[in-house]
Amino acid sequence: MSDPARPGIAREAFPPHPTSARAARQFVSAELTGRASDEAKDTACLLTSELVTNAVIHARTDIEVSVRRSNGRLRIEVSDQNTRRPAPAAIPADATTGRGLLLVEAMSATWGIDDDSSGKLVWFELAAD
Repeated sequence: MSDPARPGIAREAFPPHPTSARAARQFVSAELTGRASDEAKDTACLLTSELVTNAVIHARTDIEVSVRRSNGRLRIEVSDQNTRRPAPAAIPADATTGRGLLLVEAMSATWGIDDDSSGKLVWFELAAD
């Protein structure tokens, strides 16, 4: 859904539920169809899914996903109301979780974490084309 207060930005809210990762991927995919290359869209969907999954598991609060395309770049933001910052951790080779931030770091052009008064915002950027 477009944000009238911030033109060019679409945002959607999701509950802290395991189905939110899939719903967030669908939202990002719909927003980027025809606005980004298939490769950029697929990468954005994967990384969004990782960040939303982290928020569901660790923040346990409502989640908001924002999508913006500007100057040939995509910026995806995932915010929640938990102030605890995520951090990549050393994980055993046989672990089935724990690689989300490593994927974000490896596959995005840049990424970061911003604190705000109600929690945090984890974001990444990609080339749109």
